[in-house]
Order: sequence, then C-alpha cells, then structure tokens
Amino acid sequence: MPQHSAFRSLGAGTWTPVLIVIVLFALGALLLARTGFGATLTAMGGNENAALLLGLPVARAKVLVCLLSGTLAAAAGVLGGARLGSGVTTIGVGYELTAIASVVIGGTLLTGGSGSVGGTVSGVLLLTAIHNLIDHCVSQYGSAFTNTVNGAFLAVVVLMQALLSRSQQLE
Repeated sequence: MPQHSAFRSLGAGTWTPVLIVIVLFALGALLLARTGFGATLTAMGGNENAALLLGLPVARAKVLVCLLSGTLAAAAGVLGGARLGSGVTTIGVGYELTAIASVVIGGTLLTGGSGSVGGTVSGVLLLTAIHNLIDHCVSQYGSAFTNTVNGAFLAVVVLMQALLSRSQQLE
C-alpha cells in the first residue's frame, strides 16, 4: 500500500485504531444491553429452546449474529491491513485461546446466557497486562509460556464458574 493513502491512515499511530475499537465496543455494549436483539441473544444463550417457546426470532437472530461476526472480522482485517500496509492472512493465527480466555475471564459463561461487553473489555485488559508482565519479567521462556498462562487462567476461571454454578443450584 502507498505510505500516505487514506487506507493506511486508519491504522496510523496508536490512537486511531484504539478509538475505532472503543467505538465498536460501545456500540456492541449498547446493542447487547439496550435492544430487543440483545435480549434475544441473552435468552438464546441461556436456553435456546425456551427462547423459541417464548416466540423470540431465534433463526433470524442466528443469521444476524453470523452476519455481525463476519462484518466485525472484516473490520478487524481492515484495521490489521491498514496497520501493516499489506494483507497478511496469518496475522490472527494462534489467538483463539487468548480470545476465549479474555471473554471467560471477563465473566461470560461458557454455557451461555450471561456476559457483557464491559466484562469482555475487562478480561482483555487484564490478560494484556498479564502478558506484558510475563514478557517483561520472564521473556526467556518465549511465547509458549504465555500460552500456558492463558490456558491456566482459562482453566481456573472455568473451574470457578462451575463451582459457583453448583453453589447457586444448591440454594
């Protein structure tokens, strides 16, 4: 890509991409918390059959979630391409566990029905701080150590969620 193109300006500096992501997170939080579509998604996550019996548009919501997911993935690709100045197809490979760990650490249940965008942001920030601490203090172990920490955090949070779920069922 040419150095001074409008496309490259999307990824230029630190604050432009950060502000774009903040706006997208805010829109996602509003969508999930303040719209009927968000309520439908939460109900579907809790129990899809119950949401269907309530008369919620489950099939339409699934299609819209896939559409939204693809659109946001494209936006991430555009921001990554603008940042690097070229299209790199392998840029997100290996981040699956980190993404899942961030969402779960942020309070979203793996079983569904509970979670928030704000919690996800908190999980991302916490995991990023931990990764930076690992890189700063124990960088001699490499990226395998970071993946081990991701997995350990994910395992601890999932175990805590299971224990909390059992204790709530007993009450």
